[in-house]
Amino acid sequence: MPRNKKLAAALAVIFLLNIALIAGFQWLGISSQAAVYQQGSQGETVRQIQEKLKRWGYYDGAVDGVYGSGTRKAVEYFQRKNGLTVDGIVGPATLQALGMSSGSSSGSESGRDNDLYLLSRMISAEARGEPYTGQVAVGAVILNRVRHPSFPNTIAGVIYQPGAFSALNDGQFNEPIAESARRAAQDAMSGWDPTGGAIYYYNPAKTTNQWIYSRPVIAQIGDHVFAK
Repeated sequence: MPRNKKLAAALAVIFLLNIALIAGFQWLGISSQAAVYQQGSQGETVRQIQEKLKRWGYYDGAVDGVYGSGTRKAVEYFQRKNGLTVDGIVGPATLQALGMSSGSSSGSESGRDNDLYLLSRMISAEARGEPYTGQVAVGAVILNRVRHPSFPNTIAGVIYQPGAFSALNDGQFNEPIAESARRAAQDAMSGWDPTGGAIYYYNPAKTTNQWIYSRPVIAQIGDHVFAK
């Protein structure tokens, strides 16, 4: 019996220590679960979410780091336009779509992973079926826009700029990513630009935008014409 009592006491101590550790992690803001932001949330990440949504035309409220009803409606608008579950909550999928890390790590490595994912997905959506060089070229156009003063200065900002890419509206952006698109995104991010600096591309057989024909043509690769 004394041995059983000692064992029970030891187990009780271990249990209490686990409870204390969990409580301590929660107090410090450490969690093994992915971060989720919703109405009532506050802080720097909420401010970044608001800033991105405002820059891309989804949000017209104050960038104050407070997740109110206006931010929730903007998130729902963004989710609806981009094929995400419309719940007004910024979870891992919406964070990734915003070009933000859903994990605890931050910095250039995490940012590059998000950029590579978004660029791969857009190349796959816009250039599926194009020759490999044409896929890299589409990625290069997006990166050229990031560096151009007339466009948003992030990959996510360029991709989600309202009206910029038809693939966001016709569902192609949500299709599985082709392996060639992943490689093309890597090559584009490594500096390969088959277009020679283009910031526009279009398919003459499909476009209804007459303005695009006024842009100086640089090259044609596959079905796409690339222009400045």
